Amino acid sequence: MTIESVQKMVEAAKGEIDNISPAEAARRASEDGALIVDIRDVREMQRDGAIPGAMHAPRGMLEFWVSPDSPYAKEIFGEDREFVLCCAGGMRSALSAKTLQDMGLARISHVETGFGGWKADDMPIETYEEWKANRAR
Repeated sequence: MTIESVQKMVEAAKGEIDNISPAEAARRASEDGALIVDIRDVREMQRDGAIPGAMHAPRGMLEFWVSPDSPYAKEIFGEDREFVLCCAGGMRSALSAKTLQDMGLARISHVETGFGGWKADDMPIETYEEWKANRAR
């Protein structure tokens, strides 16, 4: 059995999904009502910070949160809005965006450069504690 290269899987996914920059993700969130969904592990968010206003949906639960027939379904994924996925470097979010697109989610994209690109582009970042506190409001 031959194991397929994850890099090839990511490249194939990127050919079928909407790949956007951090600035475009921020624009879509502020002007079009898109929701940025951070799929990184909570420990990555605790260590590196978070995107203000982003929702956290751990990668391991994403399909279960999106599927309306799942006992873990989250109503927010039934809303008529775009969901912009973001991981650390754009690989997990590309695979996840392709999967959610295949599941039937119509408006899905991902931050091609991930949180690392968001940070490198000097986009706003909150500490994990700030992000948690602001979510509660």
